[in-house]
Amino acid sequence: MGLVDTHCHLQSERFDEDRAAVLRRALDALDWIVLIGDTLESSQAAVDLLQNGVYAAVGVHPYHPEQADGEGIKRLRALAGVTRVVAIGEIGLDYYRYNEAPRDLQQRAFRAQLELAAELNLPVVIHNRDSQDDLAAILDEHYVSLCGGIMHCFSGDAAFVERCLLWDFHVSFAGNVTFPKAQALRDAAKAVPMNRLLVETDSPYLAPQPVRGKRCEPAFVRYTAETLATVKGIEVDELTAQTTANARALFRI
Repeated sequence: MGLVDTHCHLQSERFDEDRAAVLRRALDALDWIVLIGDTLESSQAAVDLLQNGVYAAVGVHPYHPEQADGEGIKRLRALAGVTRVVAIGEIGLDYYRYNEAPRDLQQRAFRAQLELAAELNLPVVIHNRDSQDDLAAILDEHYVSLCGGIMHCFSGDAAFVERCLLWDFHVSFAGNVTFPKAQALRDAAKAVPMNRLLVETDSPYLAPQPVRGKRCEPAFVRYTAETLATVKGIEVDELTAQTTANARALFRI
């Protein structure tokens, strides 16, 4: 069982010139990948790229809450019915940029998409940036109706790991866990049970330390896996087998 990338954005315009080559490298190096939507348009683009070894999640990022209106939810529901669509996401809250999107609209869009995931019995892919308290309050209301999810690109501490486990979520780490100054993230990774751990790239963002500064791509997920194996004190092959089995079970692949 090889590695997988549970979160990448190959439909991004940053791959427009060489998407086929990047995808070929990904599928040569990995068992499979999941393309993540963050707008209605990118969700459609992810679905358009579905093929053997490529799965998708569809959703609206908190920076675009206006897209999760009634018509937007109808479009997401239709996309979610396509074979190989395995989750709703990425959805959540992001308070990092004060004027990007009003918080009340973000929260409304988040709730609407959580309700859609519950309706469709699909796991959720959660985005959280500088919004932990409000995000936790909303998930406390909704998690019992969900069939699991991922706290993507985890950025919290060991205490927040415990909250994620309470919600029956998996915890996923991206390339930033490899950065020299990211010891707090590595400490958080130690607190994640092996059966709840996932790896991702979030490409084209957050290239791991050995390739830092480059455009990230799914094949780079091995660097994150190597760091997490060191954190866990196990061989990379063991971490690979466990994280891939975790992803397969969550996404029902």
